[in-house]
Amino acid sequence: MHEIEPYYRWRDDYVASEDQLSPFYETKYSEFEFDKQIYNYLIHPQWDFFGSQTLYLKVLFVDYERAYTIIEFIGEWNDAIGNDIMNLKREILDLMVIEGINKFILIGENVLNFHSSDDCYYEEWFQDIEDGWIAGINFREHVISEFRRNNIDYYINFGGNLDDMAWRNLKPVQLFKQVETELSKRLN
Repeated sequence: MHEIEPYYRWRDDYVASEDQLSPFYETKYSEFEFDKQIYNYLIHPQWDFFGSQTLYLKVLFVDYERAYTIIEFIGEWNDAIGNDIMNLKREILDLMVIEGINKFILIGENVLNFHSSDDCYYEEWFQDIEDGWIAGINFREHVISEFRRNNIDYYINFGGNLDDMAWRNLKPVQLFKQVETELSKRLN
């Protein structure tokens, strides 16, 4: 797991540690020391800690004008024991919503498992963004099944083209437009 880096090709467009509005503003990263781990597995030092012992993230891009963000995850999303959604909501998402972000693209190809609790924080997040949306792209099939089994898919959009999107070949705005188009088709 230590070789899985957060996506870095958009660093010319956005770096969360350089964004004064970001929860990770002025965060310093080690290039040589592995200081984070999930269970007994070290992970790349570029991932960001937000309060979970099993789930880390990287804010890859934020566009305040278009009100969207792209966030990549790694690890085990565990609401049952660690209440990861509460930590994510309070430490990251609430701060983004305050800055006007109401469209969230969550990249989940490195999320290995999901363990549910209740859906209160998902519901709160969904209500906070009013005219916005939350899209989960490239989550693993068994992870999506767990989200669906626990009715979290009422709040986070999965399925269709979102489950197999070649996002690494795109610029952030292109990914945003693809996701937005996919979600628009669902509403019409």
